[in-house]
Amino acid sequence: MRFLALALLLLVIAPVPSHSRYLVAWGMETKSYPGDRVGHDFLAVFDIDDSAQFGHLVAFLPVATRAQMAHHTNYAMPSNHMLFANDFMAGRTYVFDLRNPQNPRVAASFGNAGPYTHAHSFAYLSNGNVLATYQIKGWSAGVPGGLVEMDRRGRVLRTSSAAAPQTGGFIRPYSLVVIENMNRVVTTSAAMPPLEMTEPSRVVQIWRLSDLKLLKTVVLPKPKRFKGVASQNADEAALLADGSTVLVKTSACGLYRINGVEGSNPSAEFVYDFGYRSCSGVPIVVGNYWIQPSMSGHSITSLDVRDPSHPVEAGHLYLGGDAIPHWMALEPGTGNLVVTGFGSMLNRIVFAAVDPQTGTLTLDARTIDFNRKWPDGWTGPSIPHGTLFY
Repeated sequence: MRFLALALLLLVIAPVPSHSRYLVAWGMETKSYPGDRVGHDFLAVFDIDDSAQFGHLVAFLPVATRAQMAHHTNYAMPSNHMLFANDFMAGRTYVFDLRNPQNPRVAASFGNAGPYTHAHSFAYLSNGNVLATYQIKGWSAGVPGGLVEMDRRGRVLRTSSAAAPQTGGFIRPYSLVVIENMNRVVTTSAAMPPLEMTEPSRVVQIWRLSDLKLLKTVVLPKPKRFKGVASQNADEAALLADGSTVLVKTSACGLYRINGVEGSNPSAEFVYDFGYRSCSGVPIVVGNYWIQPSMSGHSITSLDVRDPSHPVEAGHLYLGGDAIPHWMALEPGTGNLVVTGFGSMLNRIVFAAVDPQTGTLTLDARTIDFNRKWPDGWTGPSIPHGTLFY
């Protein structure tokens, strides 16, 4: 009886996952991707808490930038609710103050970071500053960009070049993983249009966080399958639940484990091939599972990564032959996912879920349509990209 009473008490006091009230989407008023500069970029906030009004627009904030390529935001809503969002082709990043989600405002906007142009990804540090990857130096696609630390209004504090001539390969800083307890940053390398390379990039870079010193440029080994295509263009990386293991995914659907990140001679180990050849999408980690959108597979796959050197498929969600999933974000404390992409997903937001215990994936029937009349008078196609639970 005592055991039963204790179990009931723990059930009562155990924290219940809190569902988000809002969804924040960064998008643009246009019918194509990249955009045609006819409409504007905008931030939209939707009510997703009230089932009767699910998807109701509660705030809409257009910005000055003409729709070119509304692209990445932070991967999760920052705790200070100061959200970074960029239009990649315009070379312009906005910082949105979302402390009052029903009345967002632009807190700052910025472009270049000294000689570096075309910001791509952002990650907050514990000191309140932000690290950003910049794809190139100058406006020529021929020179690698760098890693930039800035304050939360985009004011540059320090920079470090990603150039590594000794590797003999192309480098375009894309995404980043910050591991503060190891004093490390891991960045990937893949080119964004219109900054295409004459050949693919095959590197991942390891930096010392304290001074942004580039420690090593790791060349990804080519797996035998398909003549090593799976090693091309490492575009996204994530830290696993153990807080120390970094996996890197390539846009060509290869998955790599980065070994020895904390040491002086890190290396890369090929661990998985998703079987498709276009996986340019944002993965997330949910407990023991790596969740990956596949553009050419028109699907989302979950991998059990408890043994990071031998991932095993745990779940697979086919979205349809005309669906091309790309961006994903996780609702904190739950397995709920928000997904945006291309093809039949170009003008809508889709919801899915992963079971944190099994890795099983399911599709939510609800969507948010972006073909609508917006408060600024724009009517017609609009495209969401970076989208986050609030």
